[in-house]
Amino acid sequence: MSFWEYLANRHQQLLTDAFQHVSAVFQCMVIATVLGVLIGVVSYRSGWGSSLAITSTATVLTIPSLAAIGLLIPLVGLGVAPTVITLTLYGLLPVVRNAIVGLRGVDPALVDAAKGIGMSRTARLLRVELPLAWPPILTGIRVSTQMLMGIAAIAAYASGPGLGNEIFRGIASLGSANAINQVLAGTLGIVVLALLFDAAYVLLGRLTIPRGIRV
Repeated sequence: MSFWEYLANRHQQLLTDAFQHVSAVFQCMVIATVLGVLIGVVSYRSGWGSSLAITSTATVLTIPSLAAIGLLIPLVGLGVAPTVITLTLYGLLPVVRNAIVGLRGVDPALVDAAKGIGMSRTARLLRVELPLAWPPILTGIRVSTQMLMGIAAIAAYASGPGLGNEIFRGIASLGSANAINQVLAGTLGIVVLALLFDAAYVLLGRLTIPRGIRV
């Protein structure tokens, strides 16, 4: 069976796996973005605090993703839980680092001006600092998403959702007629989804970042 015939015969399952893959990555990126920005907001004013935040989230990336999922299985079981925890933790570093860089890069004169017209610290953060720090934060989100698209494939090891199941099934049946087709379908599917995600972020940037501060 050719690759195109395999896609035609298995398109329903592949679409289901692709949807689950996108859903898992998107939901984990939302959690990682919220947590990452919060960590950045709490720590960016302190030298040691920001260093601790970046070092702690960077340490996660030194753990092989397959090992991380394997260690979580005895604690939370198979399926969605180890996938969500692993992807969220791996997605933190670029968001945290870029949030800190972005917030530190805001012109102090603008913050002082906002303070001078009576804005509270919370209002300055929400209406001045975070909007100006948004371009580097969005870049961090894009980097995290690209990483998680690949790492999510490993979740199939723990019976997680996504296109990794195609890849693992193909590897497990190497030598069979459709083994290469399965691995190729899963791999190309992830690449296509990653490109679509990135295109969506480019569009989001154009819609949310004023032309004068685009990077």
